[in-house]
Amino acid sequence: MSRLAVFVSGGGSNLQALIDSDVKNSIALVVSDRPAFGLERAQKAGIETVELSRKELGKSGLSEAIEKVMAEHKIDLIVLAGYLSIFTEEFSARWRGKMINIHPALLPKFGGKGMYGHHVHEAVLAADESESGCTVHFLGEGVDNGEIIMQAKVPVVEGDTPETLAARVLEEEHKLLPKAVLSVLKG
Repeated sequence: MSRLAVFVSGGGSNLQALIDSDVKNSIALVVSDRPAFGLERAQKAGIETVELSRKELGKSGLSEAIEKVMAEHKIDLIVLAGYLSIFTEEFSARWRGKMINIHPALLPKFGGKGMYGHHVHEAVLAADESESGCTVHFLGEGVDNGEIIMQAKVPVVEGDTPETLAARVLEEEHKLLPKAVLSVLKG
């Protein structure tokens, strides 16, 4: 069975969706780059956790520390579920094809540097888009690029705020991420 590491930086609701799915038994480790409620979710589910501070280690130190932890836990696949730190190019290259991310927009639109959380939903609304959604993709060389695995769409409705749109997109993320991870695990 493949061994997954799920990376979080916040509340971990996408992690919870994975814990509540058929993926749970494959989750060997949850990693965070800061104190996060996602770590508590993992501990409550009996999953080992590790916090590696981006502020303390810096970008290259963080990538080196993560590489060591991935080897120690014999991790096969990394799932970025709301993880905000950026890896070094070397780390990303070593994990190409073995690291996936969920993004709260229909990539390639509304991705890249600074496009996370409410910033994405504000940009979608400012562009007067008729739909938004979420994308699960393999990590590429930059930010929010790489081969798309699956997407789910939601309509943008009149009167939407970044918060109401975010809530609808997040609901789809919770369905899409477990389905996409299972798809990757099955090859």
